[in-house]
Amino acid sequence: MNLLDKFLYYLNVNFHITSLLFSLPGIILAFTIHEYSHALAAYMMGDKTAKQYGRLTLNPIAHVDPLGFLCLIVTQRFGWAKPVPVNDMNFKDRKKGMLLVSLAGPMSNFITALLIAVIYALFYGRMGKAMLSILQIAYIINLSIGVFNLIPIPPLDGSKILDVFLTNKQKLFMRRYAVYSNIIIIMLVFSGIIGAILGPLIRILDWFINSVVGLII
Repeated sequence: MNLLDKFLYYLNVNFHITSLLFSLPGIILAFTIHEYSHALAAYMMGDKTAKQYGRLTLNPIAHVDPLGFLCLIVTQRFGWAKPVPVNDMNFKDRKKGMLLVSLAGPMSNFITALLIAVIYALFYGRMGKAMLSILQIAYIINLSIGVFNLIPIPPLDGSKILDVFLTNKQKLFMRRYAVYSNIIIIMLVFSGIIGAILGPLIRILDWFINSVVGLII
């Protein structure tokens, strides 16, 4: 089964309890790294809001949204973490600050996927099947969450990245229709269309990461 097939499997099938348990470490890791990276980037750009709210931490409890996590467990396709509070007024350069903070989340997931791939390659012969499966699923989840968040639909990171490059008129248009964004995201996820949209990007990233791992090891 190639990576795209596994990605579609992750999004579209109903997991048995064993598969769900194997997925939880990757889900918690991906959400935690993603939100922590937003908080860290904001802090480095001069905004201490996330730190004041206790979000500048790698403790998963600080980032888990109970409803979003429950939704993920029940639907096994769709969920969310607590958004990191950011006050762009504290940035010296508001556009640059928001761009870097928004990019930090997805990029952290891609870097995490790379590190998982390196660990997988280095210790492949010394780990049991269960651990290898957990690492493989965590790899797929981090790639998936990273790419998914680059979709330019509010409240995903991609919309904030796009917002930096829009004119005021275009920003007004986007915000006017943002009320429908959650419905659009749910339709994309549950219809399976998301796999067709993100599949090529997942494949490219998978090829790139495997190429890098091949150079390292």
